[in-house]
Amino acid sequence: MPDHAPAPAGRRIALIAHDNKKRDMLEWVEYNLDLLAGHELFATATTGHLLQQLGLPVTCFRSGPYGGDQQIGARIAEGEIDLLVFLWDPLEPHPHDPDVKALLRVAVVCNIPVACNRATADFMISSPLMSRSHQQWDPAPGQAHHNQAALTVARASLRPIPRPWRGALDRGPRAPPGRISLSGPPPRGSCRTCPIPPAWSSLAKNILFPGHPRATPCW
Repeated sequence: MPDHAPAPAGRRIALIAHDNKKRDMLEWVEYNLDLLAGHELFATATTGHLLQQLGLPVTCFRSGPYGGDQQIGARIAEGEIDLLVFLWDPLEPHPHDPDVKALLRVAVVCNIPVACNRATADFMISSPLMSRSHQQWDPAPGQAHHNQAALTVARASLRPIPRPWRGALDRGPRAPPGRISLSGPPPRGSCRTCPIPPAWSSLAKNILFPGHPRATPCW
């Protein structure tokens, strides 16, 4: 982001802690009370009620097993949560484990900072980027750009080999089996107008070379 971009007034931080991690969450919030006071806080029901006892205004959603994780995940997908501190317990089974995985996944997809233990949360809350503007990223255009870049690379790797190198690939008496001659007549079943290997499926041909005149049965 450019330096002239306005700094955010406060981040929107979601706080979640499993049962065995709620004490860690309370200690972490109490230690960083002054820093967190300048931000807008969200939490699942039980965690949020505990944090409210410290005098912090916290917007509470439903309890995690009853849909609270999904509610916070929806806020993240809508761009309404900037950071996630999720102290989940890796040593205990959870009945809503699919919700936990879905929440972590959407946080990664939407490119927001995620802290899953106190050490990472300490680094995140003390980062200089907390008081600076950060470039927003929409995963949908980002994925489209990634797909287009992958297709460009694939097409470039399949371009015909320059003429000075063609002689090395000519099929001859001593040439290894399977080499294709690019200077002589094309072997039976191949197509001179495109460099796609015969092993590629017709679907790959149509994706990589959509304008090819004989993309379906060219070999």
